[in-house]
Amino acid sequence: MELSRRNILVGGGVGAGLVVAWGLWPRAYAPNLATESGQQAFGAWLKIGRDGIVTVAVPQAEHGQGIVTTLAQVVADELGADWRTVAVETAPLSPLYANPVAVDTLFEGAFGRLPAAVRDEWLRRDMVMLTAGSSSLRMFEEPARAAAATARALMAQAAARRWGVDWTLCEARDGFIVAGDRRLRFAELAEAAAGETVPQPLPLGSGGAGKLAGKDVPRLDSPAKVDGSANFTADIRLPDMVHVALRHAPLGHMRGLRIDRDAAMKVTGVVDVIEGEDWVAVAAASWWIAQKGLDALHPRAITVGPRPTSAGIAQALERALSEEGRLVTSRGDVAGALEGGGLVSASYRVGVGVHAAIEPRAVVAAWRDDGLELWVPTQAPVRARTVAAQAAGIAADRVVVHPMPIGGGFGIGLETEAVAQAATIAARLKRPVNLQWSRADDLRRDAFRAPALARMTARLDRGRITGWRSRIATPSTGAGLAERLMPGGLTRFAMAGQRQGDAYAMGGAVPAYALPALAVHHHPADLSLPTGHVRGGAHVANCFFTESFIDELAARSVADRLNWRLGLLRDAPRLAQCLSTAASLGGWEGGGAGSGQGLAAHRFRDSHIAVMAEAHRDAAGRPVVDRLVAAVDCGRIVHPDIVRQQIEGGLVFGLANLLGAATGFARGQPQADRLAALNLPRLADMPDITVELIVSDEVPGGVSELAVPPVAPAIANALATLGGASRIRSLPMEFPA
Repeated sequence: MELSRRNILVGGGVGAGLVVAWGLWPRAYAPNLATESGQQAFGAWLKIGRDGIVTVAVPQAEHGQGIVTTLAQVVADELGADWRTVAVETAPLSPLYANPVAVDTLFEGAFGRLPAAVRDEWLRRDMVMLTAGSSSLRMFEEPARAAAATARALMAQAAARRWGVDWTLCEARDGFIVAGDRRLRFAELAEAAAGETVPQPLPLGSGGAGKLAGKDVPRLDSPAKVDGSANFTADIRLPDMVHVALRHAPLGHMRGLRIDRDAAMKVTGVVDVIEGEDWVAVAAASWWIAQKGLDALHPRAITVGPRPTSAGIAQALERALSEEGRLVTSRGDVAGALEGGGLVSASYRVGVGVHAAIEPRAVVAAWRDDGLELWVPTQAPVRARTVAAQAAGIAADRVVVHPMPIGGGFGIGLETEAVAQAATIAARLKRPVNLQWSRADDLRRDAFRAPALARMTARLDRGRITGWRSRIATPSTGAGLAERLMPGGLTRFAMAGQRQGDAYAMGGAVPAYALPALAVHHHPADLSLPTGHVRGGAHVANCFFTESFIDELAARSVADRLNWRLGLLRDAPRLAQCLSTAASLGGWEGGGAGSGQGLAAHRFRDSHIAVMAEAHRDAAGRPVVDRLVAAVDCGRIVHPDIVRQQIEGGLVFGLANLLGAATGFARGQPQADRLAALNLPRLADMPDITVELIVSDEVPGGVSELAVPPVAPAIANALATLGGASRIRSLPMEFPA
């Protein structure tokens, strides 16, 4: 698209707003970034005020991954701003912030069946705004940087016009446009810049900017979180608000619900009792009173049909594995390669995982005469708006959504069940409601990480792998998640084309190793269990299967585990470098018997990681993880400390997957209904952690989930060298019955 002043100006004049990220949307989509008096809007991404404050619009949900800081850093770096004058605000709902990269990566390319142009225009038209798939920087760095570069160039032109010099001699430094000993503040130039022409080509990364990229600038969200002034959804208070507690029926088809309404209404402070399809709620003057009202209800659900049980889940996975699977990928003559002696087989299983975020689900919904207003910790704000409108029986344009910071989340913000409940209750009561799930209901009514069962087979011939077959039974989580997030014909068309298995469920199942003959099969399992995205997704299970099995094969070959892997990674040099680096930093001693050292490596969303673990067993035989060393190649890094934080957090999350963070089921109810029942690692369980970030000029890859998958297999491989106990073949290692 040819850039010109004509196709970037909107509003018809100076002060009306200047569009500078114009190449991002069809011309029918205009920016809707609101401005206050004294602010100049620069397209969909930034505003500059007369006070000199540069405000960056961030369309992504902040849930600890640092995108609020990182995206602002990108803009400030390209603009040449003073970091001390940079602020952020939540971007409005707009097609301009649709996220095709999130859709592509979260669903592992399943939507690739659609022509890219059709897919992207559909996602923009439907405003599919998602924070998912470690996509935020990969999707929005380029348009945000282009917006900042254009704004910088236009302000330089405005300054040059005043000074009578060539604008290319002007530079941006710390919030000023400078030429020699002359300088003007951004605030003095922003309005005049609207009358300038966008230069061709766009001067990215020049003009004196570029001083903040790769630096550990202070996080913008830290001060408020440290001093407690940050508002989360449960902190919202509105006039005439009631607090709502809610209880769900067991999983399964509910035919009826018996409650003692009169008893609940006798509790002082109770306002009303509201019944949903499979839940009952009490509204009261406080959440504690609402809980007392729930207890007085003595709700009893009448359900029919199958209810999830641990035994039933295990049987369903075994049954799926016994049936014909779908071939995900293959190369070489697998059947021939697996003929003869030297066959090695192993089975592994992964349990039902939970999110267990620090913030249980919460929504504030305020009924207004003209519609509904929502405050919600969501990773899918437009979908939340649609769901709320449907629940309240009003048009979507009558719903206003305020996306809130998320207290962890780990993917639960993609779900909208609580949004529908809050909207239903607010529409009935015609007043503001603050719905807060209890910890027990948050765990019982999770969108669980899908369980999985794997049968792995390979043949060794003189220490070399000649053939490999993975057969993995697990639900088709991706199809259900896509339908919940983006219901409609195009989603069903894309999902119906998955004859090679559910792409999401098979994420990370194809090994990075150069194997001459390979086949991976998906065996879809129907579990009558709600599954969704938990941090790491299906990569957690599939990396555990692959990296555990490759280690077993190395042990059978009496080979050094590091050299064994490196010999198979000739087509994955970045992953090989991560392995070598982690082993070197960790003091790798060969991984032989008694060493207590283990390795695992994984590539995920264009990033690469290797983990070396050191572990031992205490006097009682319990495993103790002493050390985790991670080497990471995630491409070019904007904020090293935030990347390091994400890797460290992912390592701890991966440790939790090994120790617990899963639940069994009985009569349709998860057996873990409190954090103490999840055997999560505590401070005393924390190993020494070393993270090495490999310098790279490659495009940025995903980081927020990268470190989760390889931790458990690295530790399991370390413990397998100790002898005296069988190899860990399940996640968690003490499998919930």
